[in-house]
Amino acid sequence: MSAPSGAAALVWSIADLRLGILISGRGSNFDAIATAVSRHKLDAEIAVVISNKADAPGLEIARERGIPMRVIASRGVEREAYDKLLVDELRTHEVDLVCLAGFMRLLSTTFTSAFQGRLLNIHPSLLPAFPGLDAQRQALQHGVKITGCTVHFVDEFLDSGPIIMQSAVPVLDTDTLETLSGRILIQEHLIYPKAIQLIAEGRVAIEGRRVTIADKEAD
Repeated sequence: MSAPSGAAALVWSIADLRLGILISGRGSNFDAIATAVSRHKLDAEIAVVISNKADAPGLEIARERGIPMRVIASRGVEREAYDKLLVDELRTHEVDLVCLAGFMRLLSTTFTSAFQGRLLNIHPSLLPAFPGLDAQRQALQHGVKITGCTVHFVDEFLDSGPIIMQSAVPVLDTDTLETLSGRILIQEHLIYPKAIQLIAEGRVAIEGRRVTIADKEAD
């Protein structure tokens, strides 16, 4: 395995893609990924789940599924020092692709450089609209008619990496923050595993800021 190079290099084509998943809370996107793996809809193995919070409910999901998990507490630890701990742990588990799934920390260049082109996030808006926290609330406050979610590569800037996949969700006149967030979350659970599977199949290429998806080869 080697890092992608060139303007239009395929990202990965790995028979047994090893995932490292970072969580801070309930881990619903992690659970969706794990479900896709267990149903053979995602050609990958979850090598480790890491949380920065010992009480994250997502850790119980990992425990029930028999997936290796680690807690690396972040409170009081300088950002780059903490990110080095994460990098070391992920490398110990020979992780190919890192998936952020509700990991509530900004990552330093120490981390993003170590996993350049191998780091994904899902965000509850149609980026570049509404980056950062409270994206669903931002959508309601701005009065948009359509929002959604985005799977993207992570770079050193906030919610700005190349976009792999998006799903649109209409904003209804009757929507509350809870109802809109719930419908967006359904789409997150659908597209995150699909985006990872595209990478597992070697169909994803990055051309500058654009991600292109190659057609699937016939069996």
